[in-house]
This record gives sequence, structure tokens and C-alpha cells, in this order.
Amino acid sequence: MATVPDALADLLRDPNFGHLATVRPDGSPQVNPMWFLWDEESNTVRFTHTTKRAKFRNLRANPAMALEVLDPEDAMRFVELRGGLVEVMPDPEGAFYPVLGARYGNPDTPVPPDRADRVILVMSIDKVTQK
Repeated sequence: MATVPDALADLLRDPNFGHLATVRPDGSPQVNPMWFLWDEESNTVRFTHTTKRAKFRNLRANPAMALEVLDPEDAMRFVELRGGLVEVMPDPEGAFYPVLGARYGNPDTPVPPDRADRVILVMSIDKVTQK
């Protein structure tokens, strides 16, 4: 497991959007903006998702993933985390979605209508690239 440098930890602590990359079944990349929460204690990153979307299927077939987070004040300052899907936690009440909504500025984020299909994806941090 890799350590996030203190000089870049703010990028993960602050509510910045991440760009999450996964690998499609044909080997091509898929990248999407994502809300996330860095769990400093376990040094993992958590996302909310559903079991019905391509990204989830991608990760089931190939657990490799990468997350890039840019500094909103300086796009040349970033951190890239490479790792893998280490856990899928059922979230059938969609409880993690409002937690992330509040983190990103909307404390009244409702539980999503697709809550029955919701899971929390947990990513390991195996390598850190920085600038």
C-alpha cells in the first residue's frame, strides 16, 4: 500500500471531483468524474455506485482502477492513485450517497431512487503519482 504525501493530502480531503478510470472488457479505458471519500485511517478510497452500470461490471471483470484528482486552483498540481477494487459493500438503503452529497456541498442530498442497487466500492491505494 502506498502513502499519499502530506503535501497532496488536501486534494483528497477537500471535496474535489475525481476522475475514476476502469478497464472495459475490450481493454479500452473508461473514465468518469466521481464523488469520493478518502478514508485516511485505512488508506482507501470509497465511491457510491450501482450494480447495474458499466463501471461496476468493468471492476468485476478487472479490479484495476485509478483515480486522478486535480487541484482546482492549479491544474498542473494533481495526485493519481492506482489500485484495485478490494471490497464491495452492499448499501441497499443508499445511505452513503447523501454522505457524499453533503461532502460536495449539498447537505440535503436525498437518497437516490436506485438505492436498492447501491454499493460502496472500496479502492486500495497501491501507487501514488504526483506533480
